[in-house]
Amino acid sequence: MFLLYLSPPFSYNERLVMRIQPQLVAAALAISLCFSATAASNKKAPPTVAEAEQFLKNAEARLEKLSDSAQRAAWVYETHITDDTEAISSQANDISLAALGEIALQARRYNGLPLSVENKRKLKLLQLSISLSDSKDREAYTRLASFMSGAYGKAKYCSKPSDEGSCKNLGQLEEILAHSNDPAVLKDAWLGWHKQSASYKDKYAEYVALSNKGARELGYADTGALWRSQYDMSPQEFAQETERLWQQVKPLYDSLHLYVRLKLREKYGAEIVPLTGPIPAHLFGNMWSQSWENLYPLVKPQGQAGSLDVGEVLKQKNTDAQAMTRYAEGFYTSLGMEKLPDSFWAKSMLTKPRDREVVCHASAWDLNNLTDVRIKMCINPTTEDFLTIHHELGHIYYDLAYRNQPYLFKAGANDGFHEAIGDTVQLSVTPEYLNKLGLLKEVPDVSQDIGVLLNRALEKVAFLPFGYLVDQWRWKVYAGEVKPQDYDKVWWELREKYQGVKRPAPSEANGFDAGAKYHVPADVPYARYFVAHILQFQFQRALCKEAGYTGPLHRCSIFGNKKAGEKYQAMLALGTSKPWSEALKTMSGEEKMDASAILDYFAPLKVWLDAQNKALSHG
Repeated sequence: MFLLYLSPPFSYNERLVMRIQPQLVAAALAISLCFSATAASNKKAPPTVAEAEQFLKNAEARLEKLSDSAQRAAWVYETHITDDTEAISSQANDISLAALGEIALQARRYNGLPLSVENKRKLKLLQLSISLSDSKDREAYTRLASFMSGAYGKAKYCSKPSDEGSCKNLGQLEEILAHSNDPAVLKDAWLGWHKQSASYKDKYAEYVALSNKGARELGYADTGALWRSQYDMSPQEFAQETERLWQQVKPLYDSLHLYVRLKLREKYGAEIVPLTGPIPAHLFGNMWSQSWENLYPLVKPQGQAGSLDVGEVLKQKNTDAQAMTRYAEGFYTSLGMEKLPDSFWAKSMLTKPRDREVVCHASAWDLNNLTDVRIKMCINPTTEDFLTIHHELGHIYYDLAYRNQPYLFKAGANDGFHEAIGDTVQLSVTPEYLNKLGLLKEVPDVSQDIGVLLNRALEKVAFLPFGYLVDQWRWKVYAGEVKPQDYDKVWWELREKYQGVKRPAPSEANGFDAGAKYHVPADVPYARYFVAHILQFQFQRALCKEAGYTGPLHRCSIFGNKKAGEKYQAMLALGTSKPWSEALKTMSGEEKMDASAILDYFAPLKVWLDAQNKALSHG
């Protein structure tokens, strides 16, 4: 399976997992090479079951071979960056994705045949990608995608256009938002970045039209409907399901939002932070107000730590990259899972080479759909990297668990599952776990947990409405409900409704603020991140129950519990061979996603927030 799992490219806390998968690939990632085979096949006699079975067999073999080549080429490029390795990787990727588009169109011929449940599922998975039959459309589609990706990556804000030294890229602007306390400086950085996306607004509108055309060729109403169809339910049902989940967590988010509002009001004053209504978006320490950890020094409880920082201990122990990874491996093997293959240690890139340029950003790789799994990461002895390697190995152990499945089933149960696996393990990185490893001398009393819970809520809970609304906006755009002239209007209606944040200044003519978020011009579906944030807490609660744990959920670690590990492994081994609800039931006994686990996890914090809000409001 052509799989690449990336940790967040712009912000660790964003928990981005971009997955390139033949059967679940997003619209921007699959283009048909040709339509001739489909046209020819339509002139033949009606297809038979035997022909469909042979088609699926040939398609799996072809895609598996191409994915192996593309993945290896991508690995070489990212661990040895040159113009040549970039060209080789791009060529291999284009061939693989073009073949997928061609096969997706061909697969339509066999719809409606009385196939086995397994083969019907394979046929459906093959058709969850965009395919454009017209060569001019394909050329325009890829050209637009490349243009927008390049424009986003190269964008800079120059506060003094005539002075190149005043120009800042996104990373530099994010640093300003994270650390400055000057509202004018924050506003300038925020507005400066959001101006940049206007340059490709028209290109995005063209891209949407072409993407919809490809989706309709496969029988979907539009690209948004295709994306929502990847969840083993109708597009309408998935939209209703995500709204239900949001309503479950909204009371917790509202309490957090009010607490942060009152603290920001204390700092910046009533003229900048209103007592009611949305809060200006530039004040949250993040370009998209999607995670608020950078506000922790401002909102932290007195006398409590905000994190379980083990960085100094790791340095004192001279913990190198391999030892960091062994810690993470030890968590998974403590659950009864296998040791990592010898090839993992021989072929992974765990430190930055001195002799060449590489992509240091953490990612997990499955190169041959069997046991050639690897990590690419420049590991340092920090708490952040300690958590990240636990997360990345979640992808690796998922890959290993389903390696005996047919090729088309070698993927997560839905596109939120793969991300949630490692994040669930991160939730088990508790004081008790760190103490067992010798990285924390004493286990603090539960009464000291509010700071840690608040910090985690600023990351996890704050993200939920943003994770939900990005695709709500795109579903409306793809459905034709929102025209280009109203892009900003509807974008900010959704952000005010769900996040409770507003634009720091009136919208500009021809603005495209949604395009200032990477996933929009890159056309990466975003609902997967909302789903992953729900699932990781649901997984954690179910595994802790299986382990017999009865204390506060946020203090539960399943480290060393073989019973919980057996349940986890049983779900992982299914890959995408079953609908995600069946995979979830295998582990938890539940068939529906349930956000109440988030409420259970943060229950002590909710009580504390409500008390603080009452005191601050009447203070």
